[in-house]
Amino acid sequence: MKILLVEDEPALLRSVQHYLESEGYTVTTALTYRQAATKANDYDYDCVLIDLMLPDGNGLDLVRELKQHQSAAGIIVLTAKDALADKLTGLDAGADDYITKPFHLPELNARLRSVLRRRLFGGQACIRAGDLTLWPEQQRVSIQNVDVKLTSKEYELLLFFVTNTDRILSKSAIAEHIWGDAMDAADSHEFLYTHVKNLRRKLIAAGCPDYVQTRYGAGYVFSIRLL
Repeated sequence: MKILLVEDEPALLRSVQHYLESEGYTVTTALTYRQAATKANDYDYDCVLIDLMLPDGNGLDLVRELKQHQSAAGIIVLTAKDALADKLTGLDAGADDYITKPFHLPELNARLRSVLRRRLFGGQACIRAGDLTLWPEQQRVSIQNVDVKLTSKEYELLLFFVTNTDRILSKSAIAEHIWGDAMDAADSHEFLYTHVKNLRRKLIAAGCPDYVQTRYGAGYVFSIRLL
């Protein structure tokens, strides 16, 4: 899952970033409103965590901007403003959740999982696609009730494919989502071939049909209907 973390306190930003990355998220950070607005405009995220009191703007304006552009990202407000009126304003502006500082990192993760579960998985704890079953909160995959061991990157790759079923995904889009925004400046995304190849090999060896198809010159598509 790819997260944009907007926080102007460097120590808190590093703490939250380190924790979320240890939990398997790909995290992009922004210290200012301008940085956040630029990244939100240039890249896609599964969820945006937004501080309200930024040095050069109000995070609520970014919430409104994301909603105006019909962003598919979930939005969680992280703020020291704990008045009821502030919470109502944040949620009415379009935020999916509102967390006041200080907060416990596991609680933030639980709220984040809840938002992602509602937005990406129809509120369900597991996703089924053909012979595959994925439990995103446990980073677990099974085929016909037998668990399959994947690396963290292979798991994220499979989850990205499954949540974009029947859509052609370019190599650059996949690389940016799994490895972060810096991948848009990479000279080549050919390294992705090895990860896709290993993922397909493990799934097929476990008895799964080959749902990942190559579209030469375009990228890859995951579909259970192509077979």
